[in-house]
Amino acid sequence: MMAYGCETSSGQLRSVLVKSPRTAHQSQARVTAGWRAVNYPAQPDYDLATRQHDALMALLRQAGTEIHELPASDDTGLDSVYTHDPVIVTRRGAILCRMGKEARATEPEAAGEWLASVDIPILGRIHGPGLLEGGDLIWLDSRTVAVGEGYRTNAEGIRQLRALLAGLAEEVIPVPLPHWTGPADCLHLMSLISPIAPDLAVVYSRLLPVPFRQLLVDRGIELVEVPDEEYDSMACNILPVAPRQCIMLEGNPKTRAALEAAGARVWTLDGSDICLKGGGGPTCLTRPLLRT
Repeated sequence: MMAYGCETSSGQLRSVLVKSPRTAHQSQARVTAGWRAVNYPAQPDYDLATRQHDALMALLRQAGTEIHELPASDDTGLDSVYTHDPVIVTRRGAILCRMGKEARATEPEAAGEWLASVDIPILGRIHGPGLLEGGDLIWLDSRTVAVGEGYRTNAEGIRQLRALLAGLAEEVIPVPLPHWTGPADCLHLMSLISPIAPDLAVVYSRLLPVPFRQLLVDRGIELVEVPDEEYDSMACNILPVAPRQCIMLEGNPKTRAALEAAGARVWTLDGSDICLKGGGGPTCLTRPLLRT
């Protein structure tokens, strides 16, 4: 049985679950046939997406992260490249989510089959009418979880999550999310905040609820603000590989400079195809299995 457990959002990333475009997209023909159905703004290029994903894997190996890959499945679609959302991993086992995007409904069970194959137990599942996606959950510390409540995660999903985390989390804090561009688009809590260290986070404050932003400040978390012109280029979607060490998308120089001024080491990735066209950044492309 491999080691597992992630009750931190910014600890050392020891191992991770991914799915390459080779197994998620499978071919350019499959991409061409399916990208509109999953509400992508433009058609991905299979070869370019694959190269960009490979570049992210190289950065993860450079950081010392062990990489595990989900196999191909005819039951899942293009979005399955974003492995962060269908499952949450704790030291007691995995929680299989219930996706708010109907086209992704089969992804949690597909991930669950792989987890069973490596003897990671299933702690529980989110059942209807509950909805929960991994991109809405962050650990503020090892006993405190914040969960975005919006179109992808609902109050019933949060209630079930709270029950499953009993004994693991002392507090589960719902964070109401704005309508923003509507239910057809993807807005997770992690669209608005990326923890970089226990006391450092990148945020887009214009969309954060005031009580939640004040909670971050009261907890002594330094906030690096994403400027308006870098929000759509996913400056707020940053993958920490260790405290104050992170991977972010190219094209966000102001946010990168502010992070470095706060003492962070930053690596950048060209995500023009694998990230921007599918609406998922470096964090979305990875499901941490073990953080310490």
